[in-house]
Amino acid sequence: MRNPLPPVPTSLLDIEVAGDLRRGAPVARLVTAPADDVESEPLEIGGVRITGKAGDVQTVPAGEARWIAGLGDGEPKQYRKAGAALGRAVNAGLADDVDHGGKAFRAVQLVLPEEASGEHVTELALGLLLGGYRFKVTGEDPSPSVRTVRLVGHESFTEHVSRAAVLAASTALTRDLANTPSNIKSPAWLADTAARVAGPRVEVAIRDEKWLTAQGFGGVLAVGGGSSRPPRLIEMTYKPSGAAKHLLLVGKGITFDTGGLSIKPADGMHLMRTDMAGGAAVIAAIRGIAALGLPVRVTALVPAAENHVSGSAYRPGDIVRHYGGKTTEVGNTDAEGRMVLADALAYGIRKYNPDLVVDAATLTGAMKVSLGLRTGGLFATDSELASRVVSAGKRVGEAWWRMPLVEDYAENVRGEFGDVRQTPAGPGGITAALFLREFTEGLPWAHLDIAGPARSEKNYDDVVPGATGFAARTLVELAASL
Repeated sequence: MRNPLPPVPTSLLDIEVAGDLRRGAPVARLVTAPADDVESEPLEIGGVRITGKAGDVQTVPAGEARWIAGLGDGEPKQYRKAGAALGRAVNAGLADDVDHGGKAFRAVQLVLPEEASGEHVTELALGLLLGGYRFKVTGEDPSPSVRTVRLVGHESFTEHVSRAAVLAASTALTRDLANTPSNIKSPAWLADTAARVAGPRVEVAIRDEKWLTAQGFGGVLAVGGGSSRPPRLIEMTYKPSGAAKHLLLVGKGITFDTGGLSIKPADGMHLMRTDMAGGAAVIAAIRGIAALGLPVRVTALVPAAENHVSGSAYRPGDIVRHYGGKTTEVGNTDAEGRMVLADALAYGIRKYNPDLVVDAATLTGAMKVSLGLRTGGLFATDSELASRVVSAGKRVGEAWWRMPLVEDYAENVRGEFGDVRQTPAGPGGITAALFLREFTEGLPWAHLDIAGPARSEKNYDDVVPGATGFAARTLVELAASL
């Protein structure tokens, strides 16, 4: 019987760089839109008026090219948008050909504009690789898709395409893990899958509930205590020789979140299969960092648990002792992400003494209200680290906005019956970050709240509906900048 689950990691298409066109495979071209202040005759091919608008892909019935994709003003980000739209259009064209008895094609040639630079090609490749991403659990045969795109241009672009392929693979793996339904995705499944896909340069240790109990991971055990599927800690290490910096990455790995006894409304609960998107980004990032051979030591920790409802679930009013001894007064069992992150941050810092710490989590609905669904919230104790995160994101097409760690609210985190409060009064995103700061030992630390951009309901740029893979590329690029 065929396994209806798509393979993890997803196999992305191949991109080749060639010096000239070959006969046989259909051709696509890229065009820029005319500037608003320039009068010119509209471009027309085969009776089709070509807009050149970024993301517009038009099929033409005659001429050398079958598809014309618009680049807008030709900025690098428009190349990514055009590549993604072209990838979707080409796959749709292939499916249409097959459905109507036409000759199937599995390769497409794309002619690069003369003005294209390495940056443009990197963005284009990201769009081509990710725009056609699909995740569907089905018993039917998968729809046909294009397997190869030949970029017709200077062969020096091969290096840019290779790097884009690693970044895209990191994003796609993050999507795979987050999209996997939670009847499959237990903490054990996530841990075993991380070990399987890590690659030869990454060492993986999987810590089970007995180890977590012996080590005092009270936050992870409390959150995972209501589920019949016990928690795990995924510990991944990449140690290149001669590395001068050590980066600790921590990702929230809640494989499903009911909210626990503080149960969520039913309407949005089905989306909680993606509540481990931060952990998925961390797993995918260390894999990508190792694949690029970056000269920075990286440790990745993913505390994985299922926040469920049962007689053994933790309760509001409980006091939980974290790794290292600090205690937390529980106010709301649906604020479970900070509970598991606190354990992992304390453990990673005490064991590894890293130079920099970054955590990623779908942590608060407040960030969706503050920044919408396409921008990640960034909190940081170190301005240089914050700047590196924002710059890294900009280079790989992920937007971040630095939020304040308002000290006036820090006192709210102080506990009455324990050391700290889990859900202190004040603006939710800021107080959650201030809670996590209590476990960072004064190290340079950045907290990435990706509750908004981790999921999408529609296509935009290289994003497709479902998990977006947000943050994985930023983390890889951040490591490259150290």
